[in-house]
Amino acid sequence: MDSRNRLGDIEITDPKAMRALAHPVRLAILERLQRNGPATATQLAPDVGATPSVTSWHLRHLAGFGLVRDAEPGPDRRQRRWEAVARGFRYEPPADPDDEEGWSAAWALTREMFLRGESRANRWLDETAPRLDPDWLRLAGLAETGISVSAGELAAIEDEMERILAPYVMRDASERPADTRGVRLLRYFLPEHIEKQSGDAS
Repeated sequence: MDSRNRLGDIEITDPKAMRALAHPVRLAILERLQRNGPATATQLAPDVGATPSVTSWHLRHLAGFGLVRDAEPGPDRRQRRWEAVARGFRYEPPADPDDEEGWSAAWALTREMFLRGESRANRWLDETAPRLDPDWLRLAGLAETGISVSAGELAAIEDEMERILAPYVMRDASERPADTRGVRLLRYFLPEHIEKQSGDAS
């Protein structure tokens, strides 16, 4: 596996696929399938805030970009079940700074991902945190650390974080300890802007 993708994510490079995913219902569908496994549109609908018919339409749209696919039939073989193609996804803006379509699509998806991360954190505070036992609650929360690094060093930090996470992401369910529970890790990399001083070289 590419060392830049230690977690087995599907890599999205098509701007049209990025725009397709930059939608709250589609992101919710993909997250639900990645976290809980195969489901029908009817099963997904209550969790993603759409009717079964609208959910089915979004599923077909995601399938058109290779992000979801048909799963093995369940007990009721008349119901179409869907599954995520990979346990996660990743994308990045194009290398060409003049690729306006690629940059616009990447930032549309980035904006939606940030909004989703914010709402997820707020839901956790309101709904989940009050029900956690003290041992888990003590481990939860966030940390904010400012560092001064080069672009290459920041890339190396992200790669090292994925190296540490990979064994936990990739292991089979049978290998997990009995007291395992799901944990969401929200990773933000927010480089700061440096104002150029008058006379600085561009």
